[in-house]
Amino acid sequence: MTTSEQTEMTPLHNVAADSWRFGLVALIAFLTLVDLFATQAILPSLVIKFGVSRATMGFAVNASTFGMAVAGIAVALFGRGIDRRNGIWISLAILAIPTTLLSQTDSIVVFALLRVAQGLCMSTAFTLTMAYLAEHFSARQTTSALAAYVTGNVASNFFGRLMSAAVADTFGISTNFLTFAALNLSGAALVWFTLQKASAAMRVDTVDQSARASWKGPLENAELRACFAIGFLILFVFIGTFTYVNFQLVVPPLSLSPMALGLIYFVFLPSMLTTPLAGRVTAGLGPRIGIGATLAMAIVGLLLLLTTSLPIVLAGMALVAMGTFLAQAIATGHVGRTASRDRTAASGIYLASYYGGGLAGSFVIGQIYDRIGWTACVAVLVAFLAGAIAVARVLQPPKT
Repeated sequence: MTTSEQTEMTPLHNVAADSWRFGLVALIAFLTLVDLFATQAILPSLVIKFGVSRATMGFAVNASTFGMAVAGIAVALFGRGIDRRNGIWISLAILAIPTTLLSQTDSIVVFALLRVAQGLCMSTAFTLTMAYLAEHFSARQTTSALAAYVTGNVASNFFGRLMSAAVADTFGISTNFLTFAALNLSGAALVWFTLQKASAAMRVDTVDQSARASWKGPLENAELRACFAIGFLILFVFIGTFTYVNFQLVVPPLSLSPMALGLIYFVFLPSMLTTPLAGRVTAGLGPRIGIGATLAMAIVGLLLLLTTSLPIVLAGMALVAMGTFLAQAIATGHVGRTASRDRTAASGIYLASYYGGGLAGSFVIGQIYDRIGWTACVAVLVAFLAGAIAVARVLQPPKT
């Protein structure tokens, strides 16, 4: 994966190597983040099990995003000298512990705390992987490598939710969490056997620099600040949408069964095909127009969610997923390119902002849903995406 190795390869070998790397990065992302959204597929069942309101259960399930945000900040402050591979595989191995314990608890408070612990582990692995990719890939490959990671995230949304719904419906909620604990351990093993340790040269810019100094550069950069805000707004909308649309799907007139609710998440399949195009979208349109166009697509999708026709609602969900995932991939790639130094800090701040937005979206949209209704939720979500499009106006095309 080193630059010298890449330059020595023939074009044919380069294509094969890039395909292998893309698949590997996507698979690592899948196994890192598969726990994050899979539990949303069984939200109605969890509401019944714990006997709490929809907003309370939605907030507890998405408490993992709080752990994601906290860990993003911690890694940004203190993770500069951590060996990337060791940090990633150890985080994934530890992740199996709270995932296993989720199968045993009947307390909503304990459930929420275990979800926070899951988020801490997932975000640590995620942040270190982003830094690893920036350090091991050339500048030309950074966007496609990060797009591969986001593609794996899309796959985790799709297959994770589908698997969660199927396993919980067939074998029960406890078996569901044990199955995902096994996936956590599989991810740790994959990282151990496939990623190489970072050399000292790759971390030379991290020496003799305080945690405060590592934050100073990213926070003083206007384009990075814009990316942090865009990340917050994107996950606010994504989690606000895909957490509470579940409850719209199981009540009249749609009235879907739990298993059918799991199958609904085939709407993420188109995103697996479009997200790898983020690099081309950025190269052709630039980050400002690229993010604007993809989020405009998501706005159209949100408006379609107000209908009572299942095919139109599914089309709307697909558009929201494609638009937000593409925008996230573009923003993530822009962070990697713009932060020539302090990549770990920039990645950590981006993820802290991104997952902080997810937690805020879960709480705010949950309160609006319970108190006012779904139409008001959609109006707020559209407004947040419009805000993200406005913020993206400061982004500049990558320098060639």
